[in-house]
Amino acid sequence: MPMSRVSLLKGKSPEYLQALSDALHQALVEAYEVPLKDRFQIIHQHEVNELVFDRDYLSHENKPRSDDFVLIQITAGRQRSAATKAAFYHRLVELLGVSPGIRAEDVLVIINTTAAEDWSFSGGVMYDGVARYE
Repeated sequence: MPMSRVSLLKGKSPEYLQALSDALHQALVEAYEVPLKDRFQIIHQHEVNELVFDRDYLSHENKPRSDDFVLIQITAGRQRSAATKAAFYHRLVELLGVSPGIRAEDVLVIINTTAAEDWSFSGGVMYDGVARYE
């Protein structure tokens, strides 16, 4: 039950944003143990002075980040293993590279986890940790 916030610079087309959203969700389903219908995302496009990032800090293969930089913050409802997280990161940059064409150097991911009682999916009812899918 992750909820993802995606931050990037303004100016991307609706098609680009849809491809980004689709790739993120596909990676979550394929590699992060997320059900297909569990899709909650917020995509923020920022002015240049509203998304501040270092182009070189811990960048992949020492390649600088570009204006296509994307910050993905995932709030997940349970812990995953380090191996699951590593597989997710790898699959995510693989899919984003294909469409919409984001370089691995431009993807930063942060995952935070919460307890089941930190979520209410609807009706003001606290989630009890039991998935009820139809």
